[in-house]
Amino acid sequence: MSPLSIIIVVVGYFALLLSISYFTSRKADNKAFFLGNKQSPWYVVAFGMIGASLSGVTFISVPGWVRSTEFSYMQMVLGYMLGYIVVANILLPLYYRLNLTSIYTYLNDRFGSTSYKTGASFFLLSRTIGASFRLFLMANVLQITVFDAWGIPFALTVLITILLIWLYTFKGGIKTIIWTDSLQTLFMLLSVGISIHLIMDKLDLNISGVISTIRESEYGKVFEFNDWGSKQHFLKQFFTGAFITIVMTGLDQDMMQKNLSCKNLGEAKKNMYWYGFAFIPANLLFLMLGALLLIFAQHEGIAIPERGDDLFPMLATQHLGPVVGLFFLVGLMAAAYSSADSALTSLTTSFTVDILGADENDEIKTRKLRRRSHLLFSFILLIVILVFRAINDDSVISAIFTVAGYTYGPLLGLYAFGLFTSIQVKDKWVPLVCLVAPVLCYIFSQNSMEWFGFKLGFELLMLNGVLTFIGLLTIRSGKVKG
Repeated sequence: MSPLSIIIVVVGYFALLLSISYFTSRKADNKAFFLGNKQSPWYVVAFGMIGASLSGVTFISVPGWVRSTEFSYMQMVLGYMLGYIVVANILLPLYYRLNLTSIYTYLNDRFGSTSYKTGASFFLLSRTIGASFRLFLMANVLQITVFDAWGIPFALTVLITILLIWLYTFKGGIKTIIWTDSLQTLFMLLSVGISIHLIMDKLDLNISGVISTIRESEYGKVFEFNDWGSKQHFLKQFFTGAFITIVMTGLDQDMMQKNLSCKNLGEAKKNMYWYGFAFIPANLLFLMLGALLLIFAQHEGIAIPERGDDLFPMLATQHLGPVVGLFFLVGLMAAAYSSADSALTSLTTSFTVDILGADENDEIKTRKLRRRSHLLFSFILLIVILVFRAINDDSVISAIFTVAGYTYGPLLGLYAFGLFTSIQVKDKWVPLVCLVAPVLCYIFSQNSMEWFGFKLGFELLMLNGVLTFIGLLTIRSGKVKG
């Protein structure tokens, strides 16, 4: 594809998103921005959440991951389903019973204001890093395929990317995102499906041929039960997947804000179940794409890039023809923006409600605060993306899950302690506990091979939560929550 044709696709895509924003954000107030007036159809929310969860990271990294981990990622995906069941039956009822706008308000009621601010701050840190990683992928591809040829610096590419997101989210918030995410999920899944179909044609394979070819290849292994020291052991992957879902969905304002926009608890639970089930075939589709890309490269004698994240972009833009290149670009935009737009909205919501303490009943003042917060986090994302580009040397998806293990772990410990004990803690000491736990996790991670005989992986998240829980026990106040 020529740079001009790419620009036409990008402009047309955003014109469509801005049109949706115009119709959904008319007469939008703070309640519409934060919770969509609690009128979001559950099936629209469920479909849109698929794209928001998959994101540009899945679109780029999961296909490239097949080379090193085969189909073992499906073990983690199966664990996700257990996590969704926990979220639907434990956390969602709590949030709806308390009628929350920000889910971290629960920590204020359970422990106190310091714990509340600590939990919200860990979310803000986690989601800022995650959203920046995802947006980096999209901006980087645009830079390589378009803007490098025009001599435009990467910083300007990122600025344009964030500005476009800001334009269609700053007014309507969740009310707009529910619909734009659904459209972007459709584009993303169509992109992957069409890419698979076109690669199958080039390899002269039908569906049964694809299945048998992948099964007989070096990439078809799904389950690992024998090597406990492997990061891909089934139990490690399955339970890590479950806990990642609990924290990155159930304890994440970004994902829960969409759920809380449903009309009632019953519809929110239906959304969670259907979204969870749909996530399994969606991820299987990405893994199939990765295997086919690798098989195609071997068939054509194309050198496979050292970085897994470069596999799909390289083949789509250089070797598979303009049609695949077009759908790759559309799918990447859909994946990247469907997660980034809701992340920006949730960061704005949490900062406005949790940190600034906005009174939702004061419409004018709260609107002013949330618009300033929206602009602030747009600028923060810009800075973090530029920093990430300067230092990143690892697979993006691996980096995100590693970061999540450190920053979401304290949230896991806080909520587990709050839900499953009635013990009160010394509120002012909670930040220290939530900082010490990740530090100890890092020490364990660096020495796990020497101390335990195997390398700690994504299960760091569970260890972090356990250490936070133990730390909260050490600062108990002796009082019991009534």
